[in-house]
Amino acid sequence: MMNPLMRKLAPTATHQIRTDHTHVLSIFHQYETDTAPQTKKALVNSACLSLEIHSQLEEEIFYPAMRQAMAEGGTVDKAVGEHQEMHRLIAQLRGMEPTDMDYDETFMTLMRDVLHHAAEEETILLPKAERLLGSSRLTELGGEMMKRRLELAKPHAGEIAMNGVRTMHTSTLLMTTGAVAAGAYLVKKVFDRGHHHV
Repeated sequence: MMNPLMRKLAPTATHQIRTDHTHVLSIFHQYETDTAPQTKKALVNSACLSLEIHSQLEEEIFYPAMRQAMAEGGTVDKAVGEHQEMHRLIAQLRGMEPTDMDYDETFMTLMRDVLHHAAEEETILLPKAERLLGSSRLTELGGEMMKRRLELAKPHAGEIAMNGVRTMHTSTLLMTTGAVAAGAYLVKKVFDRGHHHV
């Protein structure tokens, strides 16, 4: 359970969505066709997991609130359709190895789709949410999203930590996946440091 103060201090729903977009794009920027296969896989796994958690938060919490606030749901329906295409590409990537011929191309296709989706949300849907819902409702939704984010990240804490060790800075890890996963990563880091200096 998230305590009321934490819920109040959680970033607003729209701020969390923008932060998620920034994080996933920062992973994409680290990916090069000549990157080592193990690092490629860690980057792809990290991006896919972040996108899965992000889209689930939007579909469970943010989009329903937007449907309620808008007279027409066309913009939200389009966003959900884009999520379905992202999930199709994620499933494809999960079934591939980084040494497969189409791996780079499949990840680049996912990247293009995410860029397009993020740009549309940030220019149309998020400003509309800020106008229609207002800061107090967005803070409330942000608290719900943060609580759910921690629940969704928890079973993947080990995987997130391992991907993080290979690909990311701790601050980015904390920003994206919440305290549970980052905590696991930090504990491991501190333990490893202590272990090596015994």
